Amino acid sequence: MTRQIDLSRVLPHARIAELPNPYFGKVRDCYDLPDGNRILISSDRISAFDRILAAIPFKGQVLTQTARFWFDHTADIVPNHVVSYPDPNVVIGRHVTILPVEIVVRGYLAGTTSTSVLTQYKKGARVMYGHTLPDGLRDNQALPHPIITPTSKAFDGGHDEPLTPAEIVAQGLLTPAQWDEVSAHALALFARGQKMAADRGLILVDTKYEFGLDAGGRLLIADEIHTPDSSRYWLADGYEAAFRDGGRPPSFDKDVIRSWVVARCDPYKDDIPAIPDEMIAQTANVYIDAFEAITGQTFVPDVSGATPLERIRHNLSPWFSA
Repeated sequence: MTRQIDLSRVLPHARIAELPNPYFGKVRDCYDLPDGNRILISSDRISAFDRILAAIPFKGQVLTQTARFWFDHTADIVPNHVVSYPDPNVVIGRHVTILPVEIVVRGYLAGTTSTSVLTQYKKGARVMYGHTLPDGLRDNQALPHPIITPTSKAFDGGHDEPLTPAEIVAQGLLTPAQWDEVSAHALALFARGQKMAADRGLILVDTKYEFGLDAGGRLLIADEIHTPDSSRYWLADGYEAAFRDGGRPPSFDKDVIRSWVVARCDPYKDDIPAIPDEMIAQTANVYIDAFEAITGQTFVPDVSGATPLERIRHNLSPWFSA
């Protein structure tokens, strides 16, 4: 569905001087509160190839509300960091010390980044992340079973590096017990995600999870879960034909804008070309379509306030420093 997108309703940042202890990430702007909780504000920035590509109207609301849907539907598998939602773009969460390992679960031979299994497989690798893949797999083919492909967590903005479970334990990044718990939860979350996605005519191809420990040492899932930013989804109707013909399966994840960029430059070396308004609006529609397809809910954009930032400032004013 194509909607008219108001390109002025965009949140490129959420820097609010009255909130304490700021931390500005690639997509989220965060503030640590004195009570031990954290404010996480999803901006409309879109990140890929270790850089910011653009700001997409309503993307932050889509991500926050999609994650909310999945947190609600997976709390029986692993507890999450959510305390409350004071604004459509905002989560108040428990402060979590993120584990130094990023967990990616993959169900298909897919991807465009340097750490994707498809990129490595096409370079001739068959042993990766502690797994051995068979010869003869084709682009976008289902793997024999879902696998975890962990990477180091580049907190300083550097590149994530592939790891094996043995390396994770040997380097002291996680204890054996922590790895067992994290990997079991990750595979269970992915199985739940694939089942619920399939029920809605979608294929959950791969996804990234952020696990961390709360103040009591309890393992929590944090950040986001099964959103279009952290996950790759394909439309089940159309996958078989695309796979048979060697084409790209129909999707609504941020590969849309990634593919546009890759077609015009080497995003790891070159300057990113200016992304036209038409692509910005198209990408906004992709995110909204994704929300509605994943959740089964109608997306209602919050257009209150003169700007998204003004609305968020108003809704977060109870947490302003005295």
